[in-house]
Amino acid sequence: MWFLSKKGASGFSANSTAEEVTQGIDSSALTAIVTGASSGIGAETARVLALRGVHVIMGVRNISAGKQVKEAIIRDVPQAKIDAMELDLSSLASVRNFASTYNSFGLPLNLLINNAGIMATPFTLSKDKIELQFSTNHVGHFLLTNLLLETMKRTATHSRKEGRIVNVSSRRHKFSYHEGIRFDKINDQLGYNGLSAYGQSKLANVLHASELARRLKEGGVEITANSLHPGAIATDLFRQHSIISGIVNILGKHVMKNVQQGAATTCYVALHPDVKGVSGKYYSDCNIAETSPQAKDTELAKKLWDFTMSLVD
Repeated sequence: MWFLSKKGASGFSANSTAEEVTQGIDSSALTAIVTGASSGIGAETARVLALRGVHVIMGVRNISAGKQVKEAIIRDVPQAKIDAMELDLSSLASVRNFASTYNSFGLPLNLLINNAGIMATPFTLSKDKIELQFSTNHVGHFLLTNLLLETMKRTATHSRKEGRIVNVSSRRHKFSYHEGIRFDKINDQLGYNGLSAYGQSKLANVLHASELARRLKEGGVEITANSLHPGAIATDLFRQHSIISGIVNILGKHVMKNVQQGAATTCYVALHPDVKGVSGKYYSDCNIAETSPQAKDTELAKKLWDFTMSLVD
């Protein structure tokens, strides 16, 4: 349980909040994109980054909800530099439009927080005919990252500040299908399991960050890529399961992290100076943690990269 956890090497634990792990960090020279920032840990991540001086662009599917969160953050942090832009990660066209629009602004980009996600949905295909969880949680973020990478590279060069890409994964990556990534069965309804498909998409998040980190290092680029498990948090990710959602609503505050604690690892990996130069790692409770054996498979990571490229071409 999170409330029994001890502090790790970072000095933080599962009890730590996003504000605590970024205390005293001035990030006023940075610009960040946070996907899925209209609720849950995405909204809290956006708030705390703004509190630390970051210019935050919220990538949100529901622009109305995003604007409400933006207004709430400004009320809490009057000096906040924050904007909301429409972004539907399940639609490749929406991802391309978002990236094109952002790049046209000429803004720098230091931090890319790939946070948005859905969990354990019934079998559904996206607009691009890709299984919805894999499409939203992995493919959309993969394409977004690729389309924004040149902007991040230019920013890192001109600002002489390290860029950071953060993939919000889950401990559930350890519970994917037995083959890890079902390359030949991504869209196969037969044998589909909502939680296993979620695990598959979260495994893809870890593999994506690892392979991206390898490529960035190989290219001598001053950008890191890491993934993380935010912890078990009482958010609307459970909305697809009424029974689980009911239990979470009743017991969540006693056995799960709150949103402030849930956003801590994301904010730590994005801003903390102790993470400088660290790339290709997986974090939990603001400390480097162990992944599944499949998540360490470099050949699987390369295969996933090539497979995903074929989906977005």
